[in-house]
Amino acid sequence: MILKGKKAAYITLGCKLNFSETSTIKHSLEEAGVITVGEKEGADIFIINTCSVTDMAEHKGRQLIRKIIHRYPHAYIVVVGCYAQLRAKEILEITGVNLVLGAAEKFKVRQHLEAYNTPVEREIHSCDIFQLSGFDLAYSFGDRTRCFLKIQDGCDYFCTYCTIPFARGKSRSASIAQVLQAVKTVALKGIKEVILTGVNTGDFGRGSSESFRELLVALDQCAEMERFRISSIEPNLLTDEILQFVASSRKFMPHFHIPLQSGNNEVLQLMKRRYTRELFAEKINKIRQLCPDAFIGVDVIAGMRGETEAHFEDTYRFIENLDISQLHVFPYSERAGTKALEIPETVLPQEKHRRVNLLLKLSEAKLSHFYQRFIGQTRPVLWEDNLVNGMICGFTDNYIRVESPYQAEWKNQILPFTLKTETFRKE
Repeated sequence: MILKGKKAAYITLGCKLNFSETSTIKHSLEEAGVITVGEKEGADIFIINTCSVTDMAEHKGRQLIRKIIHRYPHAYIVVVGCYAQLRAKEILEITGVNLVLGAAEKFKVRQHLEAYNTPVEREIHSCDIFQLSGFDLAYSFGDRTRCFLKIQDGCDYFCTYCTIPFARGKSRSASIAQVLQAVKTVALKGIKEVILTGVNTGDFGRGSSESFRELLVALDQCAEMERFRISSIEPNLLTDEILQFVASSRKFMPHFHIPLQSGNNEVLQLMKRRYTRELFAEKINKIRQLCPDAFIGVDVIAGMRGETEAHFEDTYRFIENLDISQLHVFPYSERAGTKALEIPETVLPQEKHRRVNLLLKLSEAKLSHFYQRFIGQTRPVLWEDNLVNGMICGFTDNYIRVESPYQAEWKNQILPFTLKTETFRKE
């Protein structure tokens, strides 16, 4: 296929990691002369980057693929991402899908498209995920003020509810030198903030002589970038040394995202998590000692197989007493091939829904309480390069989302801003 002059649209489902990877695919195609357009602009090619973290994520992926094919029947459809790795044949059964690329092939979209004089009609390129050893560094730019930078991929944990190791393979990562070069590259494009992302970010350096803390130290000395954030990090990998370093850092923001998944130790054992709730509470207390103003986001799963009502109430009380800022709540989703399916006790859908709603209400209360703490304070805000309903939006250093009447000169600037109730923006 001759790519020069073709129009391509990109749709991303799922996590920040997927956004960084879509951006890398997009820029690879742009180098070949492909013109990036919006979804509604009549693209010749659609690249759909899918998620498979839950059954609902896969369902949304199928719906989206069918919608695009229905609206643009003559477009060439390429599907990549975790769902493409796990369920390639299922995706190819959707009439209108042309190319499905697994984990080892998704960064070769350009090569696959250029390989044929006439476009292939229906083809899968996949691999044995556990034979995958290479690391493809990816980062986003051009879409927003901040950059998602993939420093690590894959996971060796095999939690009983999770398919990610089967979708992304073994834990592997970039080198510190590669990460530093990527940061300098995006800095030249005007990026002011980099978010370090990965499947298991704190596992950076596994199998090498480098460590995650050494990476943080090196980035803190990088003169080209103004701000860094750590995305999600496992509590057992969030060492006191890392916490102390972030607390003293000039460039790492007071912002943590830590998966809890359950506040009950019996359920944590069913999940095969690598910590107890006591260790988790210890980490939260340590953060508050060192970074009292830090934003702390926490993941939790409701309705796991084997989670009794008593287990859930124990989790709820535990989280209620944690000094955190916000919850990201996920209903447990049964995933084929996972060990959780061997647990006989299940939670009824309506009960799972009830538990999710209780946790969401708790999250709203905690977020409101966290925001209220900072009314009247002046904090540095990085303003986004966008316009939403006449407003410009941005994030404080401690991840408070704010908005103000639009001022073009604020775009991509870090400026002091006094927080008021009316300036808070809840997404």
